[in-house]
Amino acid sequence: MSDPALIGIRFALYADLMLVAGLAAFLLYALTRDERASPALTDRIWRAERWLCAAGLLVSALGMGVLAASMQDVGLLALDAQSFQDIVRQSDAGTAWLYRSAALAAALAASIWMRRWPHAAAMLLVAAAMAAVATLAWSGHAGASEGAAGIIHRVGDIVHMTAAAVWIGALAAFVLLLHPRCPEGAAIAARSLEQFSTIGTICVLLIAGTGLLNGQMIIGAQNLGRSLAAPYGQLLLAKLALFALMLALAAANRWRFTLALGAAIAQAEASRDENSSGTIATLRKSLIVEATAAFTILALVAWLGTLDPFGSEGM
Repeated sequence: MSDPALIGIRFALYADLMLVAGLAAFLLYALTRDERASPALTDRIWRAERWLCAAGLLVSALGMGVLAASMQDVGLLALDAQSFQDIVRQSDAGTAWLYRSAALAAALAASIWMRRWPHAAAMLLVAAAMAAVATLAWSGHAGASEGAAGIIHRVGDIVHMTAAAVWIGALAAFVLLLHPRCPEGAAIAARSLEQFSTIGTICVLLIAGTGLLNGQMIIGAQNLGRSLAAPYGQLLLAKLALFALMLALAAANRWRFTLALGAAIAQAEASRDENSSGTIATLRKSLIVEATAAFTILALVAWLGTLDPFGSEGM
């Protein structure tokens, strides 16, 4: 399978699992027990979770099939079942895929049970989704590291991706809550945006700190010049630029649009009109731009994981 197709599969898997985990985490830290049990507020999120879990299982299976086929140096359709089973049993990537599939199956079951046990389902969904995200550490450069350095690299990668999932999931949740068809969501979003400022700051610190750690493990400060001369380093610079853009947008959302939204909602409640609709639309557009930058970063991460840090050839 061609590199663009492989990168596309990696991107789809990263984006899917980040959304599954991030949306699930949002349900726990941003909503009260009563709000989690309210279909008017959570139906859109739970419906998205079900589709994302099912898609994650399919994309993950496709990704494992492509990896096994490449290891056998055959086309995907030419891969036989026995060879696939041997690779799954004997490789770290295969073990990670089995754990990921089990975690996604548990997450899918939790999303289906939400109407009967919304609080327990939310907690199970978070645990299962975060476990699925953690398995991604074995799909890139961290998975090729060995010994104590490999353990440190994978732990750093897991923390990095978990923090990113919380941030990306929050963006998706806010966009859903601010949808015109969810009138009750604006007040919840305004309150949650205030709460997310602390969680978001922690996420940024974790992403920055583990990003530096991962960069040292993959490139090394002494080799930075060599890497910047290669496609890997140039894509890494693009990733950092997009991360800076996300920080600027997040700051604008927090200190400008969130305050304006709170004031508009209070004014609308006092006068019983819909004057907050313009502010909501503006904030939603800003969140969509920030989310677009986040998914572009995930596309770059999917690409970076296939490149040698110091050359133009794939891993």
